[in-house]
Amino acid sequence: MEFGLYFAQQLPRPWGPDAELDLFQESLDQVELADRLGFGYAWAPEQHFLEEYSHSSAPEVFLAAASQRTRTIRLGHAVVLLPPGYNEPARVAERIATLDLLSRGRVEFGVGHSKTRVELEGFGVDPVLRQAMSLEALGQVTEMMAREPYPGYTGTHFAMPARNVVPKPTQRPHPPLWIACSDDETVRLAARLGLGALAHSFFDAAEARAVVEEYHEIFRRECVPIGHTVNPRVATMVPFHCHPDADVARDRGERAGSFFTYAVRHYHVFGRHRPGATEVWERSEIVREELGGTIPHRGGHAIGSPSELTERLREYQEAGLDQTILLHQFGRLPYDQVRASLELFAAEVLPAFAAEHAAIRARRDAELAPYVEAALARRERTVDRPAPLVDAYGLSRPPLEDPDAHPPHIRDVLVELARMAAVARRLDP
Repeated sequence: MEFGLYFAQQLPRPWGPDAELDLFQESLDQVELADRLGFGYAWAPEQHFLEEYSHSSAPEVFLAAASQRTRTIRLGHAVVLLPPGYNEPARVAERIATLDLLSRGRVEFGVGHSKTRVELEGFGVDPVLRQAMSLEALGQVTEMMAREPYPGYTGTHFAMPARNVVPKPTQRPHPPLWIACSDDETVRLAARLGLGALAHSFFDAAEARAVVEEYHEIFRRECVPIGHTVNPRVATMVPFHCHPDADVARDRGERAGSFFTYAVRHYHVFGRHRPGATEVWERSEIVREELGGTIPHRGGHAIGSPSELTERLREYQEAGLDQTILLHQFGRLPYDQVRASLELFAAEVLPAFAAEHAAIRARRDAELAPYVEAALARRERTVDRPAPLVDAYGLSRPPLEDPDAHPPHIRDVLVELARMAAVARRLDP
């Protein structure tokens, strides 16, 4: 099992004038540290207007900066919001490919559509159609990255004429694909489409095992890939804090986790929010006290001493999970505590899992190989054809008419343009 870190850019109020500046600079320091320590992945979400809970509205910029300060860590979008109201598909293909080039082929491409009214209504996205929009867009984004030229498309929620979308990514035909899964049905959908599942946290290892086994069963039997490759992996995200003293770890982690849990429910379940005014941290503290000092998290966690975390995460590995993503920067945990937690985990927990990972992954890949081949065989094959001829010049340019009707300096330019155009047009097939 591999380990990733999750950079939500949480920033509970109150905010000083340099709070966001410090947050992003510290996050870049943490990615660089994680790369040196041997963590496998750095994930960043795209989320909008979610004050305090997530200031990660432009993860492609953050990850591009991180790509220049790291060498081996994989850089993951968890996730890009794909309804066209958020991001036009061609822009997504261009950004992912550019990031893959900048990072020398280290991108993991996770997708989703969000569920909060704050985001959906802010961008005018119909909540009923958001998943259908995302899947239609994903199918086209992968075509844009893989095909030269992209043949164009007219669909239900998106249309675009034939173009060659450049640049192309380093990882051909496109980076590994993932989808955010907040329920079991989306995990099943991921298996059917050949996508890695970025799953909700599980109550325990038994639930994780059941989900992983169902995912693989559906993948083997039903997968028709939405992309040009498949990524049969299951990952989960858990709140994380590691300290030599388990009680200290729990005190710190549970308070930070209480804020995380409350903020999720505020934006996704029951909250009413006044932009620029609602104090999410303050509300979480009031609720936490009234509930007896903690706000229970739905699933498991990775909060405790190194020995506790080793035991708990070993159960996840045995359940078949491919990756655990650690929510390491959450609540009001200060930078020095976050750094110490990562360093302790890397020194006392990570090595044992790293030593086993290559053999486990090789075995799983070998077991899945015939099913991967069968899934790709089910995918409808496409044939690249020449794109239609299109006019490339500016719409505001007048036609090249009688040059003598213009002053000499304009006439000379028009004559030269006319000669150039005549030669160029002869080259058109």
